[in-house]
Amino acid sequence: MQGQNQQQAYDRGITIFSPDGRLYQVEYAREAVKRGTASIGVRTPEGVVIAVDKRIRSPLMERDSVEKIHKADDHIGIASAGHVADARQLIDFARQRAQVNALRYGEPIEVETLTKEVTDYIQQYTQVGGARPFGVALIIAGIADGEPRLYETDPSGTPYEWKALAVGADRGDIRDYLEANYEEDLTLDGGVELALKALASVNDDELTPEGLGVATIPVETELFHELTDEEKAEYLEGLDLLPDEGEEDEDEDEE
Repeated sequence: MQGQNQQQAYDRGITIFSPDGRLYQVEYAREAVKRGTASIGVRTPEGVVIAVDKRIRSPLMERDSVEKIHKADDHIGIASAGHVADARQLIDFARQRAQVNALRYGEPIEVETLTKEVTDYIQQYTQVGGARPFGVALIIAGIADGEPRLYETDPSGTPYEWKALAVGADRGDIRDYLEANYEEDLTLDGGVELALKALASVNDDELTPEGLGVATIPVETELFHELTDEEKAEYLEGLDLLPDEGEEDEDEDEE
């Protein structure tokens, strides 16, 4: 019983390390990330791609209100997985830092600089009493000096740079797919196709334009662009990832 009470003490205190050097609340925050729908990032020589699963819980919900892809600056996009409210706070912070940098130095903020400012902010909430860690992971993608960059933020406040990554639900399965199929010389279109196929690999090889979000930041323009439903449908049709019409009719009958 005494050992259990000690365990609970480490469990409840964000500022207390357990005897084996763990912060349980940070680990629980990582579990919250796993409960969010998947987000994927792919870096190619021609630019970066972010793709997200936007599952709608009810046909009555406005799908535009489900926000998982955000524009942080003209050359930077962010995707999230985990608690949506936590993500909004971090994205607002990232946008503020991007604007402050532009006003102060007269130039766009570096992707790495922005990522580290966000993770420094996240880290503060792992050592302050009376607060909890952010239960969200972000994919921060952009172009810096003509080079595509792709980063992940962790609830512990640690930044990681990737060639391709996934956060949220089914992260392990999606990462295995990316590791098996990623190529260094992918085109930007190839990066979009890889992200969609990776997302489809955990969704019965079927996706709908309305149920996902995709954005690209090409090296050529260095401008964030979120794909329209028509553009997403074109990619899905080319990859044969659209649901069969017969299945759609059955779903409508069930509704």
